[in-house]
Amino acid sequence: MADGQVRFSGQIAWDRFRLDFSGRTLVMGILNVTPDSFSDGGLFFSTESAVTQALRMAREGADIIDIGGESTRPGSNPVPVNEQIRRVVPVIEAIARQIDIPISIDTTHHPVAKAALDAGASMINDTSALRFDPGLAELAAKTKVPVILMHMQGTPATMQTDPHYDDVIHEIKDFLRERMAFATQNGIEEAKLILDPGIGFGKRLEDNLKILAQIEAFYDLGRPVLVGHSRKAFLGKLTGRPAPDRDTPTLAVSAVLAERKVHLLRVHDVRATREACDILHKLS
Repeated sequence: MADGQVRFSGQIAWDRFRLDFSGRTLVMGILNVTPDSFSDGGLFFSTESAVTQALRMAREGADIIDIGGESTRPGSNPVPVNEQIRRVVPVIEAIARQIDIPISIDTTHHPVAKAALDAGASMINDTSALRFDPGLAELAAKTKVPVILMHMQGTPATMQTDPHYDDVIHEIKDFLRERMAFATQNGIEEAKLILDPGIGFGKRLEDNLKILAQIEAFYDLGRPVLVGHSRKAFLGKLTGRPAPDRDTPTLAVSAVLAERKVHLLRVHDVRATREACDILHKLS
């Protein structure tokens, strides 16, 4: 790491959970309870298949399961709140009784997050960084759960329409600093925040590559850094592979990030990622 880039190496503790960032890179398993996910095409849309996949990821070593009921792929349209709740709550209720790792709800909507937390979720992953629904900040402050703040230029429907940056690293860091300040001003403990630079969310290929190459630049924000690169379009541009066939290039990026001691990786292939992170930690 360059001078001045001090990596957060503490922990986040709440309720009965603890995320320890002093050792290996942690792994968040992705569970899309949607019919139109870019990566798995609705493979886990039914409650039964979603629960089975969640339990499999837990067995494979996931540190967190991240569940979403609304696709955020480029060009996607909003899903009504009631439909999101219908999709995710039965899955969360079923798995919360069977696993002892945190369940994160991937949503930008306060009612969805509240229903998910009531059902057994224990984290909020907000791709809008508390911009789209003011009620989310209030809910997070009240419940004292960890919150992931992600950078996105525009909305899922518009984010890939000619995105532009003069200095992508500087601009994302400024955005994340501002959202951290907003969160703490609204009663959320800074100690509960995780930061995500938003790979693929309003980014060009060169922007994504620069973020990944300079991931350590985000460490001086003083919070754990999450990267969600799994199966994304920039890997398709680099390899020519369709989304379901991008696990190998995803793992290559994961290994580089783990070697640079990024805190948390959000991925589809939990087993391979966990094994890679374990090995790299033992070699470091």
